[in-house]
Amino acid sequence: MRNGLSETKRIPNWIMALLAFSCGIIVANLYYSQPLVGPISIATHLPLASAGLIVTLTQIGYVAGLLFIVPLSDLIENRRLVVATLGIVVCALAAAAFIHSGSLFLIAAMFIGLGSVAAQILVPYAAHLATEERRGQAVGNVMSGLLLGIMLARPLASFVTDLWGWQAVFILSAVITALLAIVLAIVLPKRAPSPTMSYRDLIRSLWSLFKTKAILRRRAFYQACLFGAFSLFWTIIPLWLSSHFLLSQQGIALFALAGVAGAIAAPVAGRLADKGWTRNLTGAAIIVAILSFPITHIFEDASPIALAVLVIAAIALDMAVSGNLVLSQRAIYSLGNEVRGRVNGVFMAVFFIGGAIGSALGGWAYAYGGWMLASIVGVSMPVGALCYYFTEKNH
Repeated sequence: MRNGLSETKRIPNWIMALLAFSCGIIVANLYYSQPLVGPISIATHLPLASAGLIVTLTQIGYVAGLLFIVPLSDLIENRRLVVATLGIVVCALAAAAFIHSGSLFLIAAMFIGLGSVAAQILVPYAAHLATEERRGQAVGNVMSGLLLGIMLARPLASFVTDLWGWQAVFILSAVITALLAIVLAIVLPKRAPSPTMSYRDLIRSLWSLFKTKAILRRRAFYQACLFGAFSLFWTIIPLWLSSHFLLSQQGIALFALAGVAGAIAAPVAGRLADKGWTRNLTGAAIIVAILSFPITHIFEDASPIALAVLVIAAIALDMAVSGNLVLSQRAIYSLGNEVRGRVNGVFMAVFFIGGAIGSALGGWAYAYGGWMLASIVGVSMPVGALCYYFTEKNH
């Protein structure tokens, strides 16, 4: 037996599909508020200058969860941990829907981020369930669900708000997340780790893992650079679409839907990683991310062709980020079962910080130099990853 599972038992495909669906549902909670900052700040009497804290505190909560909750998956039974963490999300979502105070809403936003790390407990959990030869495929399939959740959250939030108001977004998500927690509690196999250290030592070991595991540092840096470019793009592009192409909120939502096509790279990358193509595909993903910015300047007008090129750039960037994410997780999970939860927490925290930096730099660049300066800042991040990539030895 291994962690309560037989070595030879093959996990049904429907459980992997459920994990992918679950990750998408959970992680979407991080992104619902991004297109709703305006109406939320008005309803909660939050000053416009502080409205950006809605997104920032959600991200801070998520990073805190990655560093202090996700490592618990190496210490306590995973199914119970996932369900308990989802309970935090449900309570925070319900509170957010009915709060009328700006400061209290910000606290709820932070707890939404904190509880949403349940998705990052499920990803290494899927790797535990899969056999070694199918681990990349399993991680790729689950990550495709997570990435779809990220990409669909923004347009879905806009559409629901147009129909029933922004509170409906949080109420619906609270109900769906609660039902999901019940389903996972019933059907998921138990996975009980064999802890060799206390929680305090577990947290202290995070820095040690980052310092001693070269593959973790390298993969975290690659993904931080690519996700930083991704976050910059999707933070600024709604402003550019509105001002330059004169698209409505609904048009911007449809543009975001087009970017969902990039999620197809995740399962493909997972299968190819299982065949030993990780290093070459990593270089290809970084180059695609670099090219996705300059092609947006081929046509400087507001023509349909220019808009179509922008859609292609969005899909290409999303493919690069989602593909490299799966390649990276496939690589870091090879460090062993006993550290998989902590490794995943450190990896996700580092690359999520990269995303937060990208969003902040994007806002500054767009304010001072428009889409041109934002593109220059955006392309510099994967260029940095490419320079580091050239120092990687080909084993």
